[in-house]
Amino acid sequence: MSETMKARAATLAHLRRSKLGVGDPIPVPLTMASIYHAPGDATGFNQYGRLSNANWSATEDMLGHLEGAACVAFPSGMGAISAAFFALLKTGDRILVASDGYHTTRILADRFLGAFGVKTDVRPTASFLDGGFNGYRLVFVESPSNPTLDICDIAAVAEAVHKAGGLLIVDNTTMTPFGQRPLDLGADIVVAADTKAPNGHSDVLFGHVASRNPDIIAAVTEWRQNAGGIPGPFEAWLVHRGLETLELRFDRMCSSAEIIAPRLKAHPSVSALRYPGLEGDPSHNLARVQMDRFGFLISFDLGSEERAENFINCCELMHAATSFGGVHTVAERRLRRGDAVTPGFVRLSVGCEPVEELWAAMKVSLDRLEG
Repeated sequence: MSETMKARAATLAHLRRSKLGVGDPIPVPLTMASIYHAPGDATGFNQYGRLSNANWSATEDMLGHLEGAACVAFPSGMGAISAAFFALLKTGDRILVASDGYHTTRILADRFLGAFGVKTDVRPTASFLDGGFNGYRLVFVESPSNPTLDICDIAAVAEAVHKAGGLLIVDNTTMTPFGQRPLDLGADIVVAADTKAPNGHSDVLFGHVASRNPDIIAAVTEWRQNAGGIPGPFEAWLVHRGLETLELRFDRMCSSAEIIAPRLKAHPSVSALRYPGLEGDPSHNLARVQMDRFGFLISFDLGSEERAENFINCCELMHAATSFGGVHTVAERRLRRGDAVTPGFVRLSVGCEPVEELWAAMKVSLDRLEG
């Protein structure tokens, strides 16, 4: 971790300190209100629940502290992506998205933006620089891609996109600011599903848009205010609490994944394993340059639907569930979610369990496949 991120981690839970008076609660209070006392000219004060809330503001402050940029919160990661698209695009624009990233982003772009006259093209993450970016108003990448874990050179893509006159959005959900900082690499916008590791307890949906461009932040904020895609105060409060332990949990999950990945790769039941932290992985050399950690996601193939389901369902320290980044280790056969992968493809999200006990449970389940 860089010295800057160490400092941000150390101060993350203390951002409210300077605002506290004697007797004030140190944890941020939950503000459940749709209306506020606003006599006369209430400019600069809370007036209505669709416009502002103390819990959004506190959570946006924490996210902004980590991103080093202004942040706007949304009720889900897709809410954040939608806001960035609809606030910045118009009829006749062209956009480029990753063909192997989160499939719902492509559905949103193709089906819904397409209905408004926005043209969407796709390109694989690993060869994202090929073909250039001329004619694109907006370029959207997810690196590492979900679920196949390919990566692209974010700095090189940002430079090329800007030369072509476009904007670069990076979905940083898989890495969080503790693993990778796309804005520092030249991206114009970061979007993320804070449903995942930032909240960390699998009990809330949340997302954010971050940018150092005030015009972009103003456009996205106006979209939220007028379209009504606002997060709930309680959801924001939960994410605020989760963020206080993000650095600790993220470190544990990444460290465990670095131990488990080579053991999985060596197991006879496993093939086509991808993890950026492994030497020999196609993404490893670039990952060492642009990522502070290699993440907690591992993907691999177990040969068939039956074998993949048996491995997941028979492991005592693993849940069969979609999503990732929580304290529980979870795994999913991603073909069932519409990704272009093989029937036996598994996406594994390593949780916070003690690593040797977790690996022992995985090995028992894998060994049964060899039976």
